[in-house]
Amino acid sequence: MTKQVNKVVLAYSGGLDTSVILKWLIETYQCEVVAFAANIGQGEELDPIEAKAKKTGAAKVYIDDLREEFVKNYVFPAFRANAIYEGQYLLGTSLARPLIAKRQMEIAAAENADAVSHGATGKGNDQVRFELTYLAIDPHIRIIAPWREWNLSSRSALMAFAEAHGIPVQATKEKPYSSDRNLLHISYEGGILEDPWREPPADMFTLTVSPKDAPDEAEVMELTFRQGDPVAVNDHFMSPAELLSELNRLGGRHGIGRTDIVENRFVGMKSRGVYETPGGTILRCAHIALESITLDREVMHLRDSLIPRYAEMVYYGFWFSPERELLQKMIDDTQKTVSGVVRLELYKGNCRVLGRKSDQSLYSEAHATFEDDSVYRQHDAEGFIRLNALRLRIEKLVKDRLKKK
Repeated sequence: MTKQVNKVVLAYSGGLDTSVILKWLIETYQCEVVAFAANIGQGEELDPIEAKAKKTGAAKVYIDDLREEFVKNYVFPAFRANAIYEGQYLLGTSLARPLIAKRQMEIAAAENADAVSHGATGKGNDQVRFELTYLAIDPHIRIIAPWREWNLSSRSALMAFAEAHGIPVQATKEKPYSSDRNLLHISYEGGILEDPWREPPADMFTLTVSPKDAPDEAEVMELTFRQGDPVAVNDHFMSPAELLSELNRLGGRHGIGRTDIVENRFVGMKSRGVYETPGGTILRCAHIALESITLDREVMHLRDSLIPRYAEMVYYGFWFSPERELLQKMIDDTQKTVSGVVRLELYKGNCRVLGRKSDQSLYSEAHATFEDDSVYRQHDAEGFIRLNALRLRIEKLVKDRLKKK
């Protein structure tokens, strides 16, 4: 017996999983389902969602434009931290889930719903990201996770369910991988990609051309920052979402931002994912370059030592945790001087820094020059070196003395 549920708000994408879930919730719980889709940059994928959700049985459909909020309040804070998971993943899906879940909970409150639901599987990270956010907002909320309840144990079974119920879906047996798209990236996983030896099909990629097919002429661009956030491309000031869209266009044209990785999921298994993050790749490259002249050495090294921990928090779903918020405050404090311009070259999958400048630059040509200067006394280095070598010298003297005994 299932506990009575009157109304559920479902995080709905219109894909295979959530399309089946919408119908399954209605049949299993005899309840009203409100479908919620967040516009975070999926593009034309959103066009058929309302009609499709209502045809499948949704009592009501919300489609909220969260693109600016996503980039300003989730993507940019993570990129101020130079966050990257396991050295390669720029956290595109990880950053989107807490925003979707937060808005889903707001809709649940407005609709007086007694439960929320999502399409994440029992094997993946997204179930944790969604549910940690739900529970951080309302510790008493009822959560329905169909993948942990039903007997549909594979995507093939879902496709059969969809066909039996007349639910149109894009996934096919010929193209059985899943994808997730937003303004920061698009990810591909599952199906034919589960073999880590198998090369991704060339026609799979959406945001980027193959570097081999990219223009033979390099493109030079400039990215302007204010306090750690990008604000203009080639002196054209834009909103956060507009700017990231423009970086995606530029990077995609030159084949920048493709990544094929095997990552460690929070639940314990390894998973192969293929990602396209053209704009994010450019943004991170430029941000690091600007920090190289505007951040104090020890501040930079301390912050850098915390990047793996910060990225792990985001990847695991702890966006709304006190530790992530505390760390964010420290990181944001380091960004007060990170303002200036970075010049970049985009060419066949590569993003190369050509120059960087800032009114708050700590780089002193007078001190760094190999030519004659009047500000640095080279003989001071002798005492500096001898003091730093003192413990090494003493250790060696002790070892030599003990050898003679």
